[in-house]
Amino acid sequence: MSNCVLYEQEGSIVTLTLNDPERRNPLTGNTMVAELLSAIDRVHRDVSVHVVILTGAGPAFSTGGDIKDMQRQMAPDAPLAEIRQEYRLGIQQLPLAVFNLEVPVIAAVNGAAMGAGLDLACMCDIRIASERAKFAESFVKLGLIPGDGGAWLLQRIIGLSRAAEMSFTGEPISSELAAQWGLVSKVVPPEELMPEALQLAQRIAVNSAPAVRLTKRLMREAMHTRLDTLLELSAAYQAIAHKTEEHRSAVAGFVNKAPAPRTST
Repeated sequence: MSNCVLYEQEGSIVTLTLNDPERRNPLTGNTMVAELLSAIDRVHRDVSVHVVILTGAGPAFSTGGDIKDMQRQMAPDAPLAEIRQEYRLGIQQLPLAVFNLEVPVIAAVNGAAMGAGLDLACMCDIRIASERAKFAESFVKLGLIPGDGGAWLLQRIIGLSRAAEMSFTGEPISSELAAQWGLVSKVVPPEELMPEALQLAQRIAVNSAPAVRLTKRLMREAMHTRLDTLLELSAAYQAIAHKTEEHRSAVAGFVNKAPAPRTST
């Protein structure tokens, strides 16, 4: 049985590890996508999970598509309609699943994130990187286009001009430049990457799980809706949040810590 994704849970934090290190964790030519979708569905159904960390085993985060699988798709007897369906029912399900996941996802980019590997990191809410990481929207180097949503994701993170530069040249950038461009929020030494990711996950997990889930959903909706529509949705979500046990407990905690009001004499 294949085990391309390792699923580990400690408390309310799940770590998903891309686990095909000998081939540098490709997303195709194996069962990686199917296993990631299964893991995401498992997280989605488990209310005890508050945060997810996504990382790669070995020296790479993910180098994207598998060359041998590309050779199969290039074959003269590979029908165009079937290749299209492979994308629609395969890797294109991944950005939809990650985008719609209510809990925050932190990408701990341990090494190269190339092509679809970069796009996978972009699907996550927060990205932190090892000093050894590098990033490339490298599809054009293979005569391809971002077939997994990268053209939508990357420009929303780093802006149109920089996304165009990465997409049209296919050239890699360092983790330091990725931080300057806002692609990652932090760069740390390799040995500090997972402790840093776990510390960040813990800082998120201590907050109200319903509030964090609703906040992520609100931020997702804000990407494509009008302000007045978002305000209406915010009012509805806030009404829900006011009725949660987490909100009541938090307010009670603040009230109990507050100093007694002064009385005039």
